[in-house]
Formats: sequence, C-alpha cells, structure tokens
Amino acid sequence: MKQPIRMKDNGQINVVLHTKNDRIQQPVREERSYAWSSSSEHAVLKKVESELDALVGLEDLKKMIREIYAWIFISKKREESGLKAGKQVLHMMFKGNPGTGKTTAARIIGKLFFEMKVLSKGHLIEAERADLVGEYIGHTAQKTRELIKKAMGGILFIDEAYSLGRGGEKDFGKEAIDTLVKHMEDKQNEFILILAGYPREMNHFFTLNPGLESRFPLVFQFPDYRPEQLMAIAEKMAAEKEYKFSKEAKMKLREHFARVREGNYQTFSNGRYVRNLIEKATRAQAVRLLNDSNYKYEELLMIESRDIQFK
Repeated sequence: MKQPIRMKDNGQINVVLHTKNDRIQQPVREERSYAWSSSSEHAVLKKVESELDALVGLEDLKKMIREIYAWIFISKKREESGLKAGKQVLHMMFKGNPGTGKTTAARIIGKLFFEMKVLSKGHLIEAERADLVGEYIGHTAQKTRELIKKAMGGILFIDEAYSLGRGGEKDFGKEAIDTLVKHMEDKQNEFILILAGYPREMNHFFTLNPGLESRFPLVFQFPDYRPEQLMAIAEKMAAEKEYKFSKEAKMKLREHFARVREGNYQTFSNGRYVRNLIEKATRAQAVRLLNDSNYKYEELLMIESRDIQFK
C-alpha cells in the first residue's frame, strides 16, 4: 500500500509521486473522494486536473495539488469571514532522476498558483549552475539577483541544484546559495523557489548547509517509472505523433522496459529515454518504408518490431 505523504520532524511534507508496491505492509492512508473538485465553483482546479490527468503516473502529486488548492481556497474563505489566514511558505524541493516529470509538474503548479492569485504571473524560469554562478567576487550575487528578479510573480526552477555546493567553501556557488536564502526570506510570498536534482546528490547537498533544507516545507519525491508506466508513456507519445505499435513491437518494448528497470537507475532518463527511443524508431521506420517503396496509410502509421533498436 502507499503512504505518499510523510511529515518529518522539521515540519516538511515529504511526498512520493509514483511508487512501486513494497512487500512490507504500510499503514493505510484514508482516501478522500474530493467530490468538491467537480463543482463549477472550482473550475480552476478542474482546469489544472485536466492537464494532470494527461500525465502518466504522478498520482500522489495530483492528490497533493488538490490539498494545496483546498488550503488556498479555505484560507480565502477564512479571510472573507474575518478569521486569520496566514501566509504559508510554498518553496519546494523536487528529488528525482531525469525524465520523471519534475519540470512539467513545476509548470502546472505555476498555472494553479496564478489562477489562485498566489502568484501574479505564474511563469516558470528554468536555471542551472551556469545561470547563477559568476566568474569573480560579487558577480554571482549580481547574476542570482537578476534571475530572481525575472522570476518575480512566478517560479524559479533550479535543476541540478546540488552543483551549487560542489566547489567547497571558496567556490562561488556558496555565494549563490546565500543570495537565494536571503531572497527566500525577504520575498517569500513574491516568488516560489523549486530546487531539483538527483535524490542522492540533493540529500548530500543539504548536509552541506543544514539550515537550507528546513526552508523547503514541501518535498516531492519522483521515483523512476515502472515498466508498465514506461509502456503507457511510449504509447501516448507515439499516438501524439500519429504512430502506433504492432503487437510484436509492444511485446519487444515491454520486455526491454522490464530489463531496463533492473539496471542502473542513476543513468536512466525515464520519459526522456522513451522519447529518444520512439524518435529513433520513427527514423528506422522511414528508412524501411523508403527502401520498400511502401507508402500505404497503415504502413505509414505502424511501427514494427524491427524498427525498434536498442543500444
């Protein structure tokens, strides 16, 4: 059974987005129907849910977004009734391997917060170490401040955030961290900071600055996709390009995804891997059809087993 939301001692909410079944029996979490999400009064949530429903997996992200929506909605009702409605810090941490939906989740969260008037713009600014770290003393703080300024009213999404702590005490990455922390406090309700990266590296990164982790009340875990989820992603991506797989091609893919999931997760890129696989298959199909001078509708549509090639 799943136990997707875990409360840590420092007040963080830890969320696992698409977990595999464990042999160890986990405590059962009471499920809620969220019947209110179908109400016309909650059109904003329905709009966001329609985008989430198009994604494979991420079931617990969808549940958590409903809970965040409910908190924002009820806070507004409390304010209208003259009750206290304090601001909640919404900076987030995404831990997961490449291709597990981190950037997509950040974009959808930005849209929700814009529609709920939590953010004035809701846009997403993507950044990495090179966008923050300068070449001389004072340059890093300047670059980081400029990036934060661009993100005002929206989300600043820093991928591979652990790279900011790799150079040690004398590295300019520490200056970027210090600048981010200061603006997280000074402008905590004007933008949302999301730090993302590999789970192991992110865990190590936060040991370098113990006070940093506690500033992120929402921690999302993005585990690797299961074989059946990878297959669902492959069929969805193919359908979007107006292709479909033959019966033999599907069998070949399923067997391959099962083998891949037993391999090295640290180098596996999940959805990105599937996309590259399909693009390679469509090129192989094109060469095959050209050689055969076969341009019938069904043949143009179909990806055969021989078109799917692995390294």
